[in-house]
Amino acid sequence: MRVYETNEIKNIALLGSAGSGKTTLAESMLFGSGIIKRRGTVEAKNTVSDYFPVEQEYGYSVFPTVFHVEWNNKKLNIIDCPGSDDFIGGAITALNVTDQAVILINGQYGPEVGTQNHFRYTEKLGKPVIFLINQLDSDKCDFDNVISSMKLIYGSKCIQIQYPIKTGEGFDALIDVLLMKKYSWPAEGGMPVIEDIPEEEKDKAMELHKALVEAAAENDEGLMEKFFEEETLTEDEMREGIRKGLVTRSIFPVFCVCAGKDMGVRRLMEFLGNVVPFVSDMPKVHDTRGEAITPDVNGPESVYFFKTGMEPHIGEVSYFKVMSGSIKPGDDLTNADRGSRERIGQIYACAGANRIPVDKLEAGDIGCTVKLKDVKTGNTLDDKDCEYRFDFIKYPNPKYSRAIKAVNSADTEKLMSALLKMRQEDPTWIVEQSKELRQTIVRGQGEFHLRTLKWRLENNEKIPVKYEAPRIPYRETITKMARADYRHKKQSGGAGQFGEVHLIVEPYAEGMPDPVSYKFGNQEFKVNIKSREDIDLEWGGKLVFINSVVGGAIDARFMPAILKGIMERMEHGPLTGSYARDVRVVVYDGKMHPVDSNELSFMLAARHAFSMAFREAGPKILEPIYDLEVYVPSDYMGDVMSDLQGRRALIMGMDTEAGYQKLQAKIPLKELGNYCISLSSLTGGRASFTTKFASYELVPNDLQQTLIAEHKDEDEE
Repeated sequence: MRVYETNEIKNIALLGSAGSGKTTLAESMLFGSGIIKRRGTVEAKNTVSDYFPVEQEYGYSVFPTVFHVEWNNKKLNIIDCPGSDDFIGGAITALNVTDQAVILINGQYGPEVGTQNHFRYTEKLGKPVIFLINQLDSDKCDFDNVISSMKLIYGSKCIQIQYPIKTGEGFDALIDVLLMKKYSWPAEGGMPVIEDIPEEEKDKAMELHKALVEAAAENDEGLMEKFFEEETLTEDEMREGIRKGLVTRSIFPVFCVCAGKDMGVRRLMEFLGNVVPFVSDMPKVHDTRGEAITPDVNGPESVYFFKTGMEPHIGEVSYFKVMSGSIKPGDDLTNADRGSRERIGQIYACAGANRIPVDKLEAGDIGCTVKLKDVKTGNTLDDKDCEYRFDFIKYPNPKYSRAIKAVNSADTEKLMSALLKMRQEDPTWIVEQSKELRQTIVRGQGEFHLRTLKWRLENNEKIPVKYEAPRIPYRETITKMARADYRHKKQSGGAGQFGEVHLIVEPYAEGMPDPVSYKFGNQEFKVNIKSREDIDLEWGGKLVFINSVVGGAIDARFMPAILKGIMERMEHGPLTGSYARDVRVVVYDGKMHPVDSNELSFMLAARHAFSMAFREAGPKILEPIYDLEVYVPSDYMGDVMSDLQGRRALIMGMDTEAGYQKLQAKIPLKELGNYCISLSSLTGGRASFTTKFASYELVPNDLQQTLIAEHKDEDEE
């Protein structure tokens, strides 16, 4: 294939809810442009997009698929994104490296929760949007109702370019109000018959045409003046007005298609090639230093790797966008993130599992390569005169977590290697070997997301695994002062062990003044600070350690051992074994032996003294609280609120956003464990949610006693 210049390239993300027909549309686009000779189907498991075994098993897209079509001397790079909210990472990746979103809407259901989620991300990233109403041949399709729903949600920016003459089984024609023509197809679809608009449709077509002309004119002062003078625009002027409106998101054109019957697809590609913005029309991407990078073919060579695919018999396939300059086979580049040198082998234009070798790719283009030595998702390769690095893709927080372990412990190392490899393919999978929880935790966007991971491990990697509920990362703290002392003494022939530590613990808050004295009963303990250490704990909060020992009761060389003993107990709290935080410890007295005292003795004495004092200091368990936002259709609001109240959630507010209710709440992490499953069940999969860590708060007393009892039972076992 020929080399396309930057001003001949369009990059497009194909979005929409699961079942809206993106994969089928991709097949029709590839077929219509001649990239493939026969259209596959999801049912036959032979599509260009869904070519991984797990996708064929579930009948869902799991990974974003990159392909291209050549149309009217333009190259359209298209990324077909998974529709399920569990695989939202693919859509986010695609939107960040493309310049135009095409959002499919299932004509049977109208805008769904997946539509809303994808639209929110286009809004956040400022990407132009074209809506495409699909499945017009379904008996359940009510086109007018779908348009009404869209205008209700997205407002008057939704401007129809096309409408069907009829929907249902007899769908075979539509009216295009930009070209003011009727398009009709034979039963097998394919090439349309283009003719004048029938008399009975002219009034409706003219009304929609005027609305389109006015919407196009609003995006350019010159076009607006002409519109006021002549009340019309030429076809080219309308296209220019629509292009400018797309860039500023002031117009959302609405197209019609029946992807399954290959009707309307060629007209869509014609519009994409002629009207949607070029790479150069969109705001520039900034590198990590905040510098705006121009996609200039004459600029320094810089290539950003946004996706990694693991394919049988090939290994890693690395997908990239040329941010600046041009890339050729044999180029020697430097990895700006890892410092290593990399030689580029053959480069390809993408077509799903198929790859077409090319001689060069210019700035703004998208392609892939194989067999790189040291390039990971998110890395940038630069030539010697360039120091660009990019980090512009931000993924949402995970929503669902499980502890994972190999059924056969001998497979543990193999499992970790497989998990890390899979995370390269989908960065929304988070893998953590938690020292605190003593579990390997995998986090994802939902139950289906993690079920897919398990399927791949067991079927592709042949590693049987099991999921367990992850432990909750509680925290322990204290609410009042307490004092304790402990003597560690051991004689076993020869040198013995001896260490005695007297200490006081109290709650610590930032900015507290240093202590002067403490009073317990009738006894007063003066504090004479010899040294102080403020330790920022890696799990949050502080430990303040004060040495107030006078008269040489404990030699200063034993203080590090005392602190180590206290830190050991902070890492494994006395109540539940969870991390402790926000404690001030004052060591004020003790005893030592000239022969038997050593670091181990004082470490053990300190550990026991600290545990005793902690238990007497009004100990409390803290639990992680998360901010929760739920997007839910108003019909289900009551059920969702009732469910949240049963989960100890505190409702913080309600709002309306794009036709959905937005519910804000604070909820304990313990109650979020299976929330994605429950919410889907309550709303028929029509709601979605996001979470973000907020704070640690006290657990209720009854729950605290249960947790302490459970920990005691575990210790006894």
